[in-house]
Amino acid sequence: MTSSLLTPGSTRPTPSAAPGTSCPQERPEAEDLSALRVVPARHPGRVALAVLVGLVVAAVLFSFVTNPRWEWGVVARWFLAESIVDGLLETLKLTVAAGAVGFGLGLVLALMRLSKSGIVSGVSWTFSWIFRSTPLLVQLLLWYNLGYLYERITLGIPLTDVTLVDARTSDLMTPMLAAILGLGLHQAAYAAELIRGGILSVDQGQLEAAGALGIPARDRSLRIVLPQAMRAILPPAFNEIIGLVKGTSIVYVLAHAELFFTVQLIYGRTQEVLPMLLVATLWYVVITSALSIGQYYIERHYSKGALRTLPPTPLQALRARFARRRPTAAGVPA
Repeated sequence: MTSSLLTPGSTRPTPSAAPGTSCPQERPEAEDLSALRVVPARHPGRVALAVLVGLVVAAVLFSFVTNPRWEWGVVARWFLAESIVDGLLETLKLTVAAGAVGFGLGLVLALMRLSKSGIVSGVSWTFSWIFRSTPLLVQLLLWYNLGYLYERITLGIPLTDVTLVDARTSDLMTPMLAAILGLGLHQAAYAAELIRGGILSVDQGQLEAAGALGIPARDRSLRIVLPQAMRAILPPAFNEIIGLVKGTSIVYVLAHAELFFTVQLIYGRTQEVLPMLLVATLWYVVITSALSIGQYYIERHYSKGALRTLPPTPLQALRARFARRRPTAAGVPA
């Protein structure tokens, strides 16, 4: 047994560790990090790429502004001309009518394809197969020349003498009607597959749980399946609508006065080809931009059930960015 003597003013000696054991280390004092400056991470590659892209964009814009052959004065003169606006309205009419026919019939075809009846499902598959296998231009010309195959169209009540419609096919099949039928039926073949894919993306357990709770089939489809399927349907559906807007330009073969056909008539008379094509391009950009904005907000609405917190809209994000940069009364960023 060992002992140690303590003299006045001396300190108690540190007891030695037992043989075979490690000496416990003293815990260092907490370091004050408040005075350190936070340095953001550097991304030189990202900065170089941004500079390169900015130079390319600036060069393209400079070429657009300084090249006199674009004839921006002609573009400004014809952009809101009455004939151009009338052609734009015809394009919008074709888009709305053909889109309603396409997606309305596409929904019916999608439900038929999901039917357990082999005949009903086979008819839907055959329709999609035929109209997706045929070029849109060929379909438009076939509908417009339907009078060659059937001289008259007669509709009535079977087994009676009552006639509802009896007219020459060439009188009924106007360029507008032929365009709506061609674009609408062509769109229906693609819309049917989009809607069917969206319905199949919903977990089967949702329907089984709803059926176990005794929810009617109609409510299961409209309140459970359809809202969840819309999240998968909307992105490709809007792509199809945007493609339909641009696809209306092919109707010029029927001599229907939509936007592109009107532009063709004007530059055929004035020989100002590039400025008039730029007028049509700018209007198509305006329409598709408006559809893209609508797509964003509609998709955001249907994502409420999938996300706890919805992402901010571009306007909300811009306001938040300005709020962070707005200086306070003391001159410190908020």
